[in-house]
Amino acid sequence: MIRPLILLLLFTLFSCKAQEKANDVVLQPEEINYTFETIATDISIPWGMTWLPDGSMLVTEKSGAIYHIKDKTKAEISNVPKVVARGQGGLLDITVHPNYDKNGWIYITYSSEEGEEKGAHTQLVRAKLEGQSLTQIQTLYKATPNTTRGHHFGSRITFDNEGYLYFTIGDRGNHPENPQDITRDGGKVYRLHDDGRIPADNPFVGQKGAKEAVFSYGHRNPQGMTKHPVTGKIWTHEHGPRGGDEINIIKKAANYGWPVITYGIDYNGSIISNLTEKEGMEQPLYYWIPSIAPSGMTFVTGDIYPNWKGHLLVGSLVFQYLELVKLDGEKVIGRQKIGTDIGRLRDVKQGPDGYIYMAVEGKGIIKIVPKK
Repeated sequence: MIRPLILLLLFTLFSCKAQEKANDVVLQPEEINYTFETIATDISIPWGMTWLPDGSMLVTEKSGAIYHIKDKTKAEISNVPKVVARGQGGLLDITVHPNYDKNGWIYITYSSEEGEEKGAHTQLVRAKLEGQSLTQIQTLYKATPNTTRGHHFGSRITFDNEGYLYFTIGDRGNHPENPQDITRDGGKVYRLHDDGRIPADNPFVGQKGAKEAVFSYGHRNPQGMTKHPVTGKIWTHEHGPRGGDEINIIKKAANYGWPVITYGIDYNGSIISNLTEKEGMEQPLYYWIPSIAPSGMTFVTGDIYPNWKGHLLVGSLVFQYLELVKLDGEKVIGRQKIGTDIGRLRDVKQGPDGYIYMAVEGKGIIKIVPKK
């Protein structure tokens, strides 16, 4: 008997082949001018990664572990908060404070059962690392209400140039209600001070019933977020349904449309919305048809990869490659595969050493090394 997950995969692949986007930017085959170096192995679903000042890494594993990786040696961190690892939920993103060397704060998102309702929702905490243990764990935000639905938790974390903290939460599978309602969590990009306080200039501060941490709304399930190295703007990508994965530049109070407008259709082939645009709703910078199931994103800076410099890297879960999204300002002008069939690529980051690192399900952390 074919398991339901296999049936879903086959259906998704068939659906992808059936969808086409007119006049799309053509995806070019990879040019193999690099090799891969394995940094860490035996991490089933490495979800997020960040670096400490000594060059070592912290990597989250979806089931609930954090690994400290130094000189290719992996040690597990203790005192990690309790994680509800079910469906798409689990231990999600991790990043260090921009001034980590002064304050030692580490920021983590995960699916948490805290609250009165059954189920879970996305929670943001900060903590410090002493030895190989988390200490001083503080909750900065806990989305409500919990739900037993197992999908669309988000979640990515990044800081802007002013020191504000941004994080994402998916619509939690309740797209008719959550994304378009600023009084409800889910389907949003949030903005906080680094200690969890709500900035006074957040767009919905003072509005009756509003979730005042919300910065933008109308999102589906953002699992990529990064800061543009030149403009300082916050860029995200998010999963569409069947088709319609999006790249967006986040604007204060902006509505990104889900599910009122979408370039995708439902998984069963039915129409979610007949609209792809509407006044007052943002258009994506770029959208994919068929879906690549994007996860993780980073801009390439420095001179280690001269042909990639200034462009964007996005991981693909479905097609199992890294995509180089070539940019001219805020316009996509080219696309190219990197690491064809590398595996389900969950995260991609440029490390402080300038090299690109990939978190690949079933493999671990892999470094891209250009050939000389």
